[in-house]
Amino acid sequence: MDTLTSMKVFRLAVELKSFAAAARRLDMSPAMASKHVMHLEQRLGTLLLNRTSRHLSLTEAGAVYFDHARQMLDDLEDVESVVTKATVAPSGILRISVPVWMVNPDFIGLLNDYRARYPDVRLDVDLSGRFVNLVEEGFDLALRVTNPLGLGQTLIAKPIAPVTFHVVGSPDYLRRAGRPTRVAELAGHAMLGYSLLPAGTAIEVKGPYGEEAVKFEPVLLSNNESLLRLAALEGMGLAILPRCQISRDLEAGRLEAVLTEYRVFDAHLFGVYQSRKYLSSKVRTFLDFIGEDSRFK
Repeated sequence: MDTLTSMKVFRLAVELKSFAAAARRLDMSPAMASKHVMHLEQRLGTLLLNRTSRHLSLTEAGAVYFDHARQMLDDLEDVESVVTKATVAPSGILRISVPVWMVNPDFIGLLNDYRARYPDVRLDVDLSGRFVNLVEEGFDLALRVTNPLGLGQTLIAKPIAPVTFHVVGSPDYLRRAGRPTRVAELAGHAMLGYSLLPAGTAIEVKGPYGEEAVKFEPVLLSNNESLLRLAALEGMGLAILPRCQISRDLEAGRLEAVLTEYRVFDAHLFGVYQSRKYLSSKVRTFLDFIGEDSRFK
């Protein structure tokens, strides 16, 4: 049995806390993954993992072996990456989870341009808007407006671009309800709210008068930013939406931004993926591509 493969199985089983998850990643059966770890234990003459039906934990010897094996495998993968980076073209299916608001012409154009450059990559894009488990659900990458400090230790969040949010309404709505000039005036408007922000939540806004907080009771709540955009276009009220979702609406005059001297959110788009040790060429090239694209600057 190949010891190098056994070391990779052992490391993945520890990091993913599961023989089954490690086996899926390496395209082998859970029984074979278990045999690889047993091969290491027999070779070393010591127990590396404590096993129960639901849990794996390192023994004292296993912890020492894991630290050294991980470093050795990291070094090997770094060397292979340097050698193959210029010659290996990305291919296969790239499974991405993205926010609903990224369903816009700019993002579709970016996907089309990426495919034109890397035609051997097929795209599978999830738009459920929920938090996905990258490992268990088989996603290569998630694009999220999130704080990377809250991520698990096995996840990496690479900053891609700042995301600017605007308070917007249709010209018809603003004629009827008036155009707010101060943050406090939002409380008197019909607001279209994102349901992950509970009703009554105070939103902190930075502007010419410093930081201000405003609470409002939305007339419409939804966890789907596309629905909020359509409601704003219909004149139902004001919505807080990312610029890359509504840039063409603003240019065409279908929506108008108010309180433009205020910063509603300080947000950033991140590419979230499993540890760099598993970063495939299709993920790396996609992250580089979207980071360099002017549509996300």
